[in-house]
Amino acid sequence: MIQKELVRKLAQERIDERFPDVFIVDITISTKSVIKIELDKKEGYIAIDDCMWISRNVEHNLDREEEDFELSVSSAGLDKPLRVLAQFEKNYGKGVDVTMKDGVKHTGILIAKTDKNLTLETTRTEKLEGAKKKETIVEQLVLSNSKIKDTKIVISFK
Repeated sequence: MIQKELVRKLAQERIDERFPDVFIVDITISTKSVIKIELDKKEGYIAIDDCMWISRNVEHNLDREEEDFELSVSSAGLDKPLRVLAQFEKNYGKGVDVTMKDGVKHTGILIAKTDKNLTLETTRTEKLEGAKKKETIVEQLVLSNSKIKDTKIVISFK
């Protein structure tokens, strides 16, 4: 069986050599030796060339005589949840949807992420007691990571 640590090392070698702003989001290896490497970039988006160069380094350093494998290197994707700290840091100031394990959803601007919490800035309009019209209320909402199911970027075409 192909070792995940070896695949990570080979991918990271090429990243360190050519793409210092690229980082590995996830590596999976199935029991049928299907290797999937997901990447992201600190600024901007992953290009096909980024994937190609990293794929070549991994593929050329694994022995097909020893074990046959299928290799896929791709962007982490906008539709997938954020999974590593670098993805959260890249998306500070952007809108996110946070789904809690109990099913409650929160939408707001991603402000911060630590090992324990995620902080959102939320906005709502509410008619306060004694007021004649609704007012906009901006709050910071601190959510415990242990209670979060997933966090996804809000995709907007405005």
